Amino acid sequence: MPEADKTQKPTPRRRKKAREQGQVVRSRELGSVLALAGVAPTLSVLSTGLPSDWVAFYHGVLTAACQEDLTADGPVLFWTAIEVLRWTVPVLLVAMFVSVGVGLAQGGISFSPAALTPKAERLNPGARLDHIFSLVTLSNVLKSLLPFGAIAALGITAIKSHWNDLILASGEDIHALVMTLGEIIGSVAWKAALVLLVWSGVDYLTAWQQNESKLRMSHDEVRREHRESDGNPATKVRIRKQQRAMRRRKPLQAAASATLVITNPTHFAVALRYEHSMKAPEVVAKGRDLLAQQIKAIAQENNIPLIENKALARTLHDTVEVGQSIPAELYQAVAEILVVVFRAQAEVREQESARGQRDAAGEVIKSR
Repeated sequence: MPEADKTQKPTPRRRKKAREQGQVVRSRELGSVLALAGVAPTLSVLSTGLPSDWVAFYHGVLTAACQEDLTADGPVLFWTAIEVLRWTVPVLLVAMFVSVGVGLAQGGISFSPAALTPKAERLNPGARLDHIFSLVTLSNVLKSLLPFGAIAALGITAIKSHWNDLILASGEDIHALVMTLGEIIGSVAWKAALVLLVWSGVDYLTAWQQNESKLRMSHDEVRREHRESDGNPATKVRIRKQQRAMRRRKPLQAAASATLVITNPTHFAVALRYEHSMKAPEVVAKGRDLLAQQIKAIAQENNIPLIENKALARTLHDTVEVGQSIPAELYQAVAEILVVVFRAQAEVREQESARGQRDAAGEVIKSR
């Protein structure tokens, strides 16, 4: 796809996928420069008392070498190893920690199995030769020569500016010459470090810009990714319809357990449930228009009393949510209705009981 069509910023999913494939912005130059910057003060701290330490070391080594033969387990090699470790281990540890810290700061820990997958084209010498003699490699070489050229110019300028001092120091003792050379080297060193630091920053920004350009997406890719992550729009519409249907069925199922239903009588219906263990009646279902008609139909199927009270039905529908108990100000109105309902139900039970007793008595008479 042409790069001109990729005008959209990468999505989080695109960034995550690129990271899983090992596509993380890192600058090797930045890690190397900061590692050198960390090594410099370490060497400065270690060099405190350098002349006396080295004088003592060489004096001890030469004395031991004159007194006994040099052997693998002798003191000369042991002292030499200790001295080497004393100077190299701190420097290596500082460089390692700084490099690791810079790497973590740039892209964190990124383990990419996809990048470790063996590919046949990586083993093709011809492909590597094309890469070596490509314009990209040539441009990278030329870019790396820029800071080298700047540092070389700094060195030449420093030597020219201190040339008379070098001539004068060469005619004096070795200590004056070393001090002059140290001053020149120190001046060139901090300027070179500044050049490398600026160059590594530019390199990181360039790598970041190139990575962002590779991650950019077209409108079609963004839409396709949304479909893959969020699902097909038609499927989402169908799911929402099913969810709405389930939400409608839920209050209808709860209406079957109601004690009574208060109606408007046509527009509103509120199903209440009350048991003696409850502190107050509870709204188990409510609805208006079509849902109200469905609630009334379920009440009729389950022999639940339908009580017509326009004001109470409207108030309960507007102020009480499903699953909540009725407010205290409606206790008396609902209680009066419940008394009527319970009394009617008790009368029905008594009539059924009396009818059952008469039927039983008739059966006894017939049997005689």
